[in-house]
Amino acid sequence: MSFEELKRAVFNFGKGRVAVVGDLMLDAYTFGSARRISPEAPVLILDTERESCCLGGAGNVMRNLMTLGGCALAYGVLGNDADGELVRKMLTGYGIDHAMVLGDPARRTTRKQRVLAANQQLIRIDTEDTFALDAEISRTVFNALKEAIEQKRVDAVLFEDYGKGMLSHEFVSGIAAAAKEAGIITALDPKPGNLAPVRGLTVMKPNRVEACAMSGLGSDAPLNEVAAKIMAEWSPEILLISLAAQGLAIFRPGMKPMVIPTRAREVFDVSGAGDTLIGTYTLALASGARPETAAMLANCASGVVVGKVGTVTVTRDELLEAIEKE
Repeated sequence: MSFEELKRAVFNFGKGRVAVVGDLMLDAYTFGSARRISPEAPVLILDTERESCCLGGAGNVMRNLMTLGGCALAYGVLGNDADGELVRKMLTGYGIDHAMVLGDPARRTTRKQRVLAANQQLIRIDTEDTFALDAEISRTVFNALKEAIEQKRVDAVLFEDYGKGMLSHEFVSGIAAAAKEAGIITALDPKPGNLAPVRGLTVMKPNRVEACAMSGLGSDAPLNEVAAKIMAEWSPEILLISLAAQGLAIFRPGMKPMVIPTRAREVFDVSGAGDTLIGTYTLALASGARPETAAMLANCASGVVVGKVGTVTVTRDELLEAIEKE
């Protein structure tokens, strides 16, 4: 596969319109230094130096799509709270269409607060609700997304499942069926145990730990057996299993499995790398790239983000630079 083919695929990203539906979150960071022990308890005292927030969960996938030059349309739910307002402002800032991000007064916006000293995470504080989504809100989002599919206003639907209540089996299977009928790409980043198998998706992307959990075969099972079990139960056209430092494994019915080695030069933080991988892969497919080309680009993109600290994105220029070095 030539650099020219990869480059053409990247420049075609502007053609891809990806509807991202799933659990929106706010990723918050507190950075500081910890040099003292508290006199109140045997814990470190953090002297705060700076704080920052960014889009997390499904929102992180959306912003990756935008920084890569694609188009993201957001479908989801937030709490009617200050964090929810902040997430909406960030979506607007990235130019993400969030007309179908609804407010639910019964829920809190999911917030993951990370506390770091010298780039080492000390603790994470989660604020979240994980009960099932209100039926009327779910139906409103479902109907809007189904209409976008039927009217061909999107080229792909990406389900981002973090088990926070946004996605149900009925929701995903119904949208997947509508998308298949319309010839629209579907991709799922799964949360093990949250959904019963949904058959006929274009692509699924668990990491190795998630894949082992989904297969029920245990963490020591050979990867080929794990993949075969998932393929039999879910029947996706393409199964991607991210292997952290080992790269990306690709399984397709009737084809020999393929492993693409990692493209990371140095690993600092794996936060959000899976979001970048599935976002890039889906965007590439939605823009007309071959599955093999999409896999190379996705692997390179995730290699870029693990070389940074925090939940970050990759830009189109950074991706082009990365593939040029291969």
